[in-house]
Amino acid sequence: MDRTSLIGELNSRGLRDEAGTGPLYKRLAQALAGLIQEGLLKPGTALPGERDLAEALQLGRVTVRTAYRDLLASGAIESRHGSGTFVSQQVERIEQSLWRLSSFSADMRSRGREPAARILQRTVSPPAPEESFLLGLGLEEPVLRLDRLRLADGQPLAIERAVVPVKFLGEDAVSEGSLYDALAGNGFKPVRALQRLTAVTLDPSSAAILNVKAGAPALLIERISRLEDQRVVEYTRSHYRGDAYDFVAELRIGEDL
Repeated sequence: MDRTSLIGELNSRGLRDEAGTGPLYKRLAQALAGLIQEGLLKPGTALPGERDLAEALQLGRVTVRTAYRDLLASGAIESRHGSGTFVSQQVERIEQSLWRLSSFSADMRSRGREPAARILQRTVSPPAPEESFLLGLGLEEPVLRLDRLRLADGQPLAIERAVVPVKFLGEDAVSEGSLYDALAGNGFKPVRALQRLTAVTLDPSSAAILNVKAGAPALLIERISRLEDQRVVEYTRSHYRGDAYDFVAELRIGEDL
């Protein structure tokens, strides 16, 4: 939508209608949000500067600035330093079951999306004492630490930090594909896991990697996966974008209720 069309659409929505309710900045914010929700303002579209929009709509600049501030707080628009204000890139929410053990790659393919991984760090070293305890390893047995950014259709969704005994995987078995597929290919397929979910906020470094603001909400998922013989094959800590994931679980009422 070009500038002229945007101004026409906003004027047609009765910003100055005496029958309208609420402060003028709220009505402007709601009108812009409506254009975004209706798809008339596409993700990535540049919005007019505060002064230009105020002059075009014959509004006070403070009114426009406050409306933009509301939309920034809601995540509908984003400010890019030195570039201006843009409609935010919306992330399609993903509903993930808590009761099914599957890889990120398999989950994305089942939704018709293309999974990918970008290696952030990869090291082989002895386990830390806590890792030795969780993985049932001696302190001299090496582990592969694999930090990866997980993407779907090029959109960053999660940072995954996995620790796997080298004896199960080797040092060079995984690059951008599924960790579970690599384990299964070596004859060590995980069959069960214990997961713990915690609501957290992202530190500046993780937020930058996931292309969100520092302090944005996220889900920290800690997972310990086991083989059929109960040996621990993987310990993973993953940060999932809070604006992209819904984790759901089906519950059944007990017979004693």
